Amino acid sequence: MKTGLETLILPAGDAAAGAAARTLAAGGLVAFPTETVYGLGADAANATAIAHLYAAKGRPAFNPLIAHVADIAAAQAIGRFDARALKLAQAFWPGPLTLVVPKTDGCPVADLATAGLDTVAIRIPAHPVAQAILRAFGGAVVAPSANISGHVSPTLAAHVESDLAGRIDLIVDGGPVTVGVESTIVGCFDAPILLRPGGLSRERIEAVLGAALARPPAEAESDDSQPLAPGMLASHYAPRANVRLNAREVAPGEALLAFGPSRLPGLDVAMAVMNLSPAGDLDEAAANLFGYLRTLDAKSPRAIAVMTIPEEELGEAINDRLRRAAVAR
Repeated sequence: MKTGLETLILPAGDAAAGAAARTLAAGGLVAFPTETVYGLGADAANATAIAHLYAAKGRPAFNPLIAHVADIAAAQAIGRFDARALKLAQAFWPGPLTLVVPKTDGCPVADLATAGLDTVAIRIPAHPVAQAILRAFGGAVVAPSANISGHVSPTLAAHVESDLAGRIDLIVDGGPVTVGVESTIVGCFDAPILLRPGGLSRERIEAVLGAALARPPAEAESDDSQPLAPGMLASHYAPRANVRLNAREVAPGEALLAFGPSRLPGLDVAMAVMNLSPAGDLDEAAANLFGYLRTLDAKSPRAIAVMTIPEEELGEAINDRLRRAAVAR
């Protein structure tokens, strides 16, 4: 891995979008905000740049990447959309939804980015900074979360700098993101499958489809299997401290990731406490999740205890990330 790069940090704007486009065209790596988390971008057609991206993140080369494009026409140039996939794209793009569809003949996305699969994961981000960069670049940009692989995803430019300074060329600082968890991924196969819960709820997708989303087979989420989509490794989004879910009390030396107005026994002995949403608002909790995990982890607690979060709406995505963070490693 080539380290020791001078990582330039620019405030979002026309100059930054132009610089990002030039860097991507030259095979460089650019971190930029989307509405979900900060992404680390590389030219989707440049296998060498993608290899550098994998190396910068320490990301397993069998874990596929999402191709980000500016509009549906650009999406249809790299993926084949059946009627249901097109219906979802028209309903939710731009936005926090990734669709996995068959590649087009002659799809320009490098095989390395699709991890050898016959499908490609595509998203149109809603964030104006991401949109400006994609328009300025004029092609597809693969962009996993801009962090060391397996670490907590970044919701601020400072998080990206902490993980990747010296490893990438440019960070475009667009301030904090709004959604705070990664995109929902739907596989548009014989039956649409929810491959990863995320910033768009299952309920909204099913309302548009008029049918329930299928679930992937259990073996698809094993660390030993080929992922069907990004973010499906069992141990993922992990802080350095162990994570203890559904905590009913706080032990000495633990940090607490709280949710809602309730106070747990032992709160007074917690090393640190951060509440995802004192009001119990799941949208607020999702936006705070990764930033709060990073802050608590930086205090080197014995463990991070996490209060129970409802398994509904964005709570499904939050709990998915927390379960992956808690996998023994």
